[in-house]
Amino acid sequence: MFWGAVGVILYTYIGFPLLLLARALLRPRPVRRGAETPSLSIIIVAHNEAEYIVQKLDNALAQDYPHDKLEIIVASDGSTDGMNELVEAYPAPEVRLLAGPRRGKNPTLNIAVAAARGDILVFTDADSMLAPNSLRNLVAPFADPEVGGVCGDYRYPSKAKGGSGERTYWNYDRILKQLQTRGGNVTSATGQLYAIRRALFQPVASGVTDDFFTSVRVPSAHRRLIFEPGAVVTGPLAASEGAEFKRKVRIMTRGLNSVWLSRHLMNPAEYGFYALQVFSHKLLRRLIALPLLVLAIAAPLLWARGWIYKLATLGQVALHGLALIGFLLRDRSIGRLKIFSLPFFFDMVYSASLLAIVNVFRGKRQDIWVTERATTEDAAHQ
Repeated sequence: MFWGAVGVILYTYIGFPLLLLARALLRPRPVRRGAETPSLSIIIVAHNEAEYIVQKLDNALAQDYPHDKLEIIVASDGSTDGMNELVEAYPAPEVRLLAGPRRGKNPTLNIAVAAARGDILVFTDADSMLAPNSLRNLVAPFADPEVGGVCGDYRYPSKAKGGSGERTYWNYDRILKQLQTRGGNVTSATGQLYAIRRALFQPVASGVTDDFFTSVRVPSAHRRLIFEPGAVVTGPLAASEGAEFKRKVRIMTRGLNSVWLSRHLMNPAEYGFYALQVFSHKLLRRLIALPLLVLAIAAPLLWARGWIYKLATLGQVALHGLALIGFLLRDRSIGRLKIFSLPFFFDMVYSASLLAIVNVFRGKRQDIWVTERATTEDAAHQ
């Protein structure tokens, strides 16, 4: 059990990235980019985003993209904070409001897509701001007929304090996406910014992460889903560690449900290397808390068997001890040092993962979504 758990962990975090690197070096697949400007429908599904929505609309209309090829649909999921009135009063013909009762994000997104007119569907969050040339860069790879979807590059503002664990995660994820793109497909998109050809969209099921479910329809149709580092988008940090924990539980619960509903993609006879990507990147990584738990139990029980087990036990005690210090001192500058904040982030993520696994086995769903962001209070929210 000990060595099985070690093997799974090493493969997930070392072996799989090395496979991506080898594929990128040995079988590179370049992407052709062009200067075409197809018609775009920017879809923003939002619930109570009055704080950000005007800034978001200003940001979208400030893009270096022809306005006659642009429509912006704000799909309001039962907003009650005045957001609908702000959108209705916004002085731009490109902006449309679709206001409805509280249904949840996925049904609201499906309604918005049905009303969209653009050839390319662009999905983005209300609190995520695009760099001035992000739309052009996001659309440029669609000049390649093999490309069916493009993912943006999500970053935190450079002046934002804290979040070292989140930043480290996104930096690691960015490297994986670059390797995946060079060798074929990104596994899936993240919801802050991505685009797909309208013809590839399929209605999003309830209880799943919309960005994963929508974006994997691209490789499912044997088209390429790629990462575009020039399509930069920035967003705020979560309000607190508690808010971030709840967000991760929600995302991982829905993510595991998403993988189950898309399990056909793990058939290597049909999808080749991409099947291995989905299995390794989206299933093993979300279940890695289980071999970590096995390791935590097995290593102390094997203490008398040799130095390797003693080292594994002491290493885990040190890691979780640093995480505990990071938790207790999280509101102080010393607690934000990486020696404490990274172990704390690690433990938080895998605690959330365990809870998500329990949710899936209990059949617990989270169809109504709520936002955790950098405000002075925990908000009710992805």
